[in-house]
Amino acid sequence: MTKIAMYNVSPIEVPYIEDWAKKNDVEIKTTDQALTSATVDLAEGCSSVSLKPLGPVDEEVVYQKLNEYGVKCIGLRIVGFNTINFDWTKKYNLLVTNVPVYSPRAIAEMTVTQAMYLLRKIGEFRYLMDHDHDHDFTWPSNLISNEIYNLTVGLIGVGHIGSAVAEIFSAMGAKVIAYDVAYNPEFEPFLTYTDFDTVLKEADIVSLHTPLFPSTENMIGEKQLKEMKKSAYLINCARGELVDTEALIKALQDGEIAGAGLDTLAGESSYFGHTGLTDSEIPEDYKTLAKMPNVVITPHSAFYTETSIRNMVQICLSDQLTIAKGGRPRNIVNL
Repeated sequence: MTKIAMYNVSPIEVPYIEDWAKKNDVEIKTTDQALTSATVDLAEGCSSVSLKPLGPVDEEVVYQKLNEYGVKCIGLRIVGFNTINFDWTKKYNLLVTNVPVYSPRAIAEMTVTQAMYLLRKIGEFRYLMDHDHDHDFTWPSNLISNEIYNLTVGLIGVGHIGSAVAEIFSAMGAKVIAYDVAYNPEFEPFLTYTDFDTVLKEADIVSLHTPLFPSTENMIGEKQLKEMKKSAYLINCARGELVDTEALIKALQDGEIAGAGLDTLAGESSYFGHTGLTDSEIPEDYKTLAKMPNVVITPHSAFYTETSIRNMVQICLSDQLTIAKGGRPRNIVNL
């Protein structure tokens, strides 16, 4: 019988794991712990391991032992694979798979939710009411909102997620413009392609949906933030490192943009997904942003829907079973 070891398993994943294992006659060993030298022995006798890492798998002995145990593949139940050391996967003959698409609408809906939260100034109303000692429940003129059909939404990146965002905003009546290195005519019913600078200058809501590469790191910095409208909002439900956090904080403090919606922040793996942290372990940039009423932060939870969790589990495990049977999985990261 095929055996798979699963790490970083959360309670919400268990029903989907059990259902898949029963249907496919596979034995699955699970732990809520990360894959480390202290836990790698769980993988002994397994054909593959499945991970949802919060941080890097950075001990060579882990890769060495996986190879010794006969493990053929590290299956990531997420999109990103920067936590894996590919020099060591090559050295120890380990394939790596990921789940590149699990539910684009989950992230798209969070993008729209954060944008509407900011547009309707909900955080600023809440701040006013929480700090109002005169019980004044009127509507300050500076908190009047616009309606989405009057606005332009600008997307940086139009892949599975960006196109879903475009479709939703278009259905709501917004004008959608977008920049992507690849042109796809399939998306033209929902958006108009343009260049990067035009998106920044014309959009009332700028939303990022591009992968993190060296070429895209800090793609939104001081210069780009100054190009945006002072009334514009920035949404990042992609990768934290796409935005220069220091520059963003300064732009918000100086009123260069109206607000920001952030599901991801640079360096988030040290605190997002963790519990029981001391105040000193929480970065100062997070504390500064979290205090701003025109900023909404969620802990990289845009993916966190029932549909996404089910798909992440089942797509990952299906690739692992294919490998165990000698086939070629759909989602190979390395060759």
